[in-house]
Amino acid sequence: MVSSGTQLLAASLLAVATAACEGKAAGPDNFTGDARRGTDLVKQYKCGACHDIPGIAGADGNVGPPLHRSGTRTYIAGYIQNSPDNMADWIEDPQRALPGNAMPRMGIPQKDARDIAAFLYTLK
Repeated sequence: MVSSGTQLLAASLLAVATAACEGKAAGPDNFTGDARRGTDLVKQYKCGACHDIPGIAGADGNVGPPLHRSGTRTYIAGYIQNSPDNMADWIEDPQRALPGNAMPRMGIPQKDARDIAAFLYTLK
């Protein structure tokens, strides 16, 4: 027989584990980046001025490609294999990743780029 104290402990641990999982939006596996923070950064860096981004109010730009289903695309900018690390590199410095492309360097630091990439990978 399991004691009520043990049951209470088990229920508490389950609640803490569930809360921890819910605290961070799901980004790509095996990639360090906070998708929830990335959502806020997309707004902060005004990515929607050039891109149509689902779930971001006012992000209806049409200069760059729409970012719908970014997490399922095969390529970034039509040339770079799409992976979370490549996406973060692209966001951090698109001119280094593919010189001469239309996306300007926005001065986005690596941590922010990884969080934005994590967010973009939630778009499936």
